[in-house]
Amino acid sequence: MRTWAECSEAALRSNIRELRKRLGGAALVGVVKANAYGHGDIWASKILVEEGAAYLSVATAEEAIALRGAGISAPILIFGITPPELAPELIGLGLTQTVADIETAEAYSRAAQKFDKTMKCHLKLDTGMGRLGFQSAGDARLASPEAVLALTLPGLEFEGVYTHFAMSGESGGETYTRGQLAKFNAIVPELERAAGIRFALRHAANSGAVAGYPEAILDMARPGIMLYGYPDNVPGLTLTPVMELKTRIAQIKRLAAGDSVSYGRRYTAARPGRAAVLPIGYADGLPRALSNNMCVLINGKPARQIGTICMDMCVVDLTDIPEARAGDTATVFGREKGFTAEELAARLGTISYELLCGVANRVPRICI
Repeated sequence: MRTWAECSEAALRSNIRELRKRLGGAALVGVVKANAYGHGDIWASKILVEEGAAYLSVATAEEAIALRGAGISAPILIFGITPPELAPELIGLGLTQTVADIETAEAYSRAAQKFDKTMKCHLKLDTGMGRLGFQSAGDARLASPEAVLALTLPGLEFEGVYTHFAMSGESGGETYTRGQLAKFNAIVPELERAAGIRFALRHAANSGAVAGYPEAILDMARPGIMLYGYPDNVPGLTLTPVMELKTRIAQIKRLAAGDSVSYGRRYTAARPGRAAVLPIGYADGLPRALSNNMCVLINGKPARQIGTICMDMCVVDLTDIPEARAGDTATVFGREKGFTAEELAARLGTISYELLCGVANRVPRICI
């Protein structure tokens, strides 16, 4: 196989069990949006359900519909806004839709009434993220009249209410995160009184909040990246990266001092040596911006990437790994210290999510 991503079932199951212990009696939402952060949404969903996840969550209706098509019957919450014309399909498949503004809520209500059906929903409150959600009215801790109106519309069954934290995973975010939680906890009872309902599920905790804000673990929690092993340094939690991105040495070449490598001649050999061509490039999810700024692991040793990363290939320096041969495996990122997705992402000034989600669809996922 040219290039592949190994995803460990044992690691995923272990992470789920660690997180369920952390949540105590709160329900676990298995976040499987973006193809389960690049790991394979159908594979991950089946394991999450087996391990007791009460809900799955996705970003789009298309993701949810694909899971239903794969035979997954667990409750699924759609985080994003779905065009109202798809409401009959959501209702028919028993999917739960986020409602974040009054115009969309009214459109969903009309669609549900037209078919004499009920759409299950979760209300989204914007307490400071600045994205989707009903905003507070006047006083920052007061519910908006539009949110109250949405809760009373016919055809919509509001099972839950939630918010999303902007700073829970950031250093120095304590005051802001606790402020968001305080707003949420103040607004929800007001909504319930004004609309004459009782939410069965309140949820706010993402991965950062599960790690650092136990008071935010309410009826349900949504740890996303933690399911897949990141960050792996949370006190009291033993998390294991689930994915290892691997490739093979396609060809070994000899370099003379002064020889250059790849587009733009951005690397010139200072001494005689050997180089390996690896069949992985930016079309596979290895960012071109990492050119000359990373290593891969070959036979337990680091091999520095040299020259510009191409669409389908890149080159690494093998001079100090004389035993390496064509066909040997090269690990781009995995579980070894110094070679995790988190450490590689730091070289780009980004986060592990981006590298994991960026592994291309043409890269086979091998479930171990």
